[in-house]
Amino acid sequence: MATNAMNLSRRNMLLGTGAAVAALGVSPLALAQKTKSMSERNPEPVPPTPDQIRRMKWWHEAKFGMFIHFGLYSQHARHEWAMEDEAIPFDEYTPLSKVFDPAPGSARGWAKLAKAAGMKYMVLTTKHHEGFCNFDTKLTDYCATKQGPGRDIVREYVDAARAEGLHVGFYYSLMDWHHPDGARCATDEAARKRFVAYTHGLIRELLTNYGKIDILWYDVAWPLDADGWESERMNKMVFELQPDIIVNNRNQLLGDFSTPEQHIAAENNGRAWESCMTLNDSWGFQRADDNWKTSKTIVRNLITCARDGGNYLLNIGPQPDGAVPEESVRVLTEVGQWMAVNGETIYKSDPCQPRRSEYASFTRTGNTLYMHVNFWPGEDVAISGLRVKVKSARLLKTNQEVKFSQDPYRVHLTGLPMDAPDSPVTTIALECDGEPRQDTDFVRKNKPRGGM
Repeated sequence: MATNAMNLSRRNMLLGTGAAVAALGVSPLALAQKTKSMSERNPEPVPPTPDQIRRMKWWHEAKFGMFIHFGLYSQHARHEWAMEDEAIPFDEYTPLSKVFDPAPGSARGWAKLAKAAGMKYMVLTTKHHEGFCNFDTKLTDYCATKQGPGRDIVREYVDAARAEGLHVGFYYSLMDWHHPDGARCATDEAARKRFVAYTHGLIRELLTNYGKIDILWYDVAWPLDADGWESERMNKMVFELQPDIIVNNRNQLLGDFSTPEQHIAAENNGRAWESCMTLNDSWGFQRADDNWKTSKTIVRNLITCARDGGNYLLNIGPQPDGAVPEESVRVLTEVGQWMAVNGETIYKSDPCQPRRSEYASFTRTGNTLYMHVNFWPGEDVAISGLRVKVKSARLLKTNQEVKFSQDPYRVHLTGLPMDAPDSPVTTIALECDGEPRQDTDFVRKNKPRGGM
């Protein structure tokens, strides 16, 4: 994944750099294989096909997933990009594979935490940019079964996710800092062929040896473009092996969904999208990173994704022994407690047009509008410009009826407790006589004004 400085995608910076380097070279191959910068969003999203609608039905209903970044960088404990950002020599970094030895059963803890948080699927880094494979492979000795762990971490993860009834996703980094052809493939055709064969071979093993896999999450296509990676052939193989799988857009093809990183950016025209974010400022475990998001921030992000028809993939970075950092557990436990009461407002949500409020956000299911009060103001709240009639209102936490009045300009809910009934966000359900629509411009133009 990308570093997070100023929320700038390091992945896109690398793609741009790769293109520039290729353009400066003299090799025709380099010019032909300039890496095109595939946005995390698609500039011209197209409506989903019937097959995408079929394959992605469960995913749209799931809404909330757990990302897990785990590898040798966890042992180093200074960010998943440390090998490059600190320019750590190859011979200094690779010995981490001998001491990396997470405790057996760690993956069960991840899966139980994901389920308790209200997440419905998981995505694990099978191979990150450092090139270390967390799975059993015949193509390299730089893998979990032949190094420190001495066992298949991906197998443990798959079994743990399935035991909790969660869908299984595999992250796979195309970029590889370990393989000798990982950079020279941009300018050497023989190296490109070797490296592409290696990459396709690893993906084939992943999608052959672990039963049904629900998601393939590519990352960082540097230094090749779709033609260089032979991405069409890659995806053809993927769907032959796993006909029901869904794939993202980071192998330089459109894939099934877009992947805004560290921010929320909805697609249009029915295009599926998933916002991925860290819990602090690191994907992999970084011992000193204490910039944790609050449970309120997580819930508000989840609401925003659900409101606009997207998914939220939230990351944990386990410690070297596989334990989840205490702050991650605390925050996700609080989120799970909120989801236990309010989950229906997320899982069953439809795209929601109302969004204007200084202290609340909204989701909807059919004609029910959910007002999620982020900053509880006290005994009353109001919605401006709601253009449908409200039939009833209730507090979701207590099921208590809420009194309200409505005129053409506002819905005013009164008689509320001074202190918020729920934490970190309180939800009020409003049953309406049609699909909720909001028009605050109507209020601005037409609400009666006083005299001079």
